[in-house]
Amino acid sequence: MSAQDADQLSFDFLPHLPIVVQPHAGQITSDAGLLPIAQFDRRWNYTARMARCLDGDDACGRRTQNHHQDIEMLRQRLFGIVAGYEDCNDHDTLRSEPVFKMIADRLPQDDDLASQPTLSRFENSVSAGSLFGLNDFLVNTGVERLKQLHGGKLPDSITLDLDATDDPTHGHQQLTLFHGYFGQYQYFPLVISEPTSKHVFGVWLRPGTVHAALGADDDLMRIVNALRQERSDIQIHVRGDAAFGNPAMYQVCENNGLTYTFGFASNSRLKKLTEPLMDQAVRQYEQSKDKQRLFDCFEYQCDSWDRSRTVIAKAECHGLGTNLRFVVTNRPDLIIGSADDGQREYDDYTQRGESEQRMDELKNGLKMDRLSCHRFMANFFRLLLHAAAFNLLAAIRQSDQLPELLRVGQPCTWRTHVIKVAATLVQSTRRITVRLAGNWPWWSIYRAVARRAVTARFPAIGLPMHLCGP
Repeated sequence: MSAQDADQLSFDFLPHLPIVVQPHAGQITSDAGLLPIAQFDRRWNYTARMARCLDGDDACGRRTQNHHQDIEMLRQRLFGIVAGYEDCNDHDTLRSEPVFKMIADRLPQDDDLASQPTLSRFENSVSAGSLFGLNDFLVNTGVERLKQLHGGKLPDSITLDLDATDDPTHGHQQLTLFHGYFGQYQYFPLVISEPTSKHVFGVWLRPGTVHAALGADDDLMRIVNALRQERSDIQIHVRGDAAFGNPAMYQVCENNGLTYTFGFASNSRLKKLTEPLMDQAVRQYEQSKDKQRLFDCFEYQCDSWDRSRTVIAKAECHGLGTNLRFVVTNRPDLIIGSADDGQREYDDYTQRGESEQRMDELKNGLKMDRLSCHRFMANFFRLLLHAAAFNLLAAIRQSDQLPELLRVGQPCTWRTHVIKVAATLVQSTRRITVRLAGNWPWWSIYRAVARRAVTARFPAIGLPMHLCGP
């Protein structure tokens, strides 16, 4: 934060000399660690392309009544989210912050950035076409990330994880409704992500009382079509919990050549079918006192289904009791009756729990649930900003150039070890010098991030980044 004029403070607890605390007259920042992340952003041309999705390619040059460019305000909000300033109100004090000015392509001594009211008008001016365009941006940058990780082309196969999460609200936001199961007023966003790149391919804000799978078929196919446009023979596997295990999702996957594994709710017929399996698990636990996990793979058809499908049962017994779980899948290589195939497929399904880490980072690390605007579309825009901030952080940290601490570190780790570092800035006619404390313990980590940002290479791979409409 920039130092402001104030009376000096004195302390006398040292025996030899008094301690005087006073603000510095020069430019001071507490977020110098945002600079290498901004460098990485420029290398990737990330926020510049994101801004082009705001109502057309001329959005980068379009100015508001107060002469703040859209791209400047976009960077204020996105980098503020990365640094822990998730609320628009924070920018009333950040508008004169020298690092945030540089992130917005201004000099530290230039005019202040946009204030909270201007940023709020910016968020509320977003159109439906821009929201579609920003979701296309998430998809296209996800394709880029997959290509970077696989030698410049898409891999033979990928997995997409579907997750719905409750987002409690505390005001009078549009379409926030009371959900009986969660016992709260909320939104119910959908998140679609890919586990190897940790990239969020799509987020969709939905009213608080919709079914967890509402719209998931259309949102999934939007991503699938973009992937197949780049590689027509890519194999796509879809995972989701029991909320997505319904005939509509089965059919959209089967009709479009997608494999799937969804959780499946238990019922009396399934319990009766798997009663021998559970009895066996109980007997084996009583004999060994070791946790038992037994599996079965069989054909099953609900009354509402047009045909039978493969269901895998897991019967578990341990010191806390028994646990019976089911998944439904259309994997073509499963052998009916094979316990080994059932266990392999079920264990692959449980790997979707890794996507919960991304949900944790979005909700707790980047405060994805700070959707406090009145208008639904403004909150949708905020949700997309948080997802884009997550993807930027996920991209920079996935590199062997960085220590493991940062490669696996959540946003709070990045703030502690990289972003939240105080520095003084000196602007001359030739350069801007950023001076960090000489005894700062994380200098080697900062250098590694800077090296990662400066050496990042993003070859032109011809992605259709012009998609900015429904």
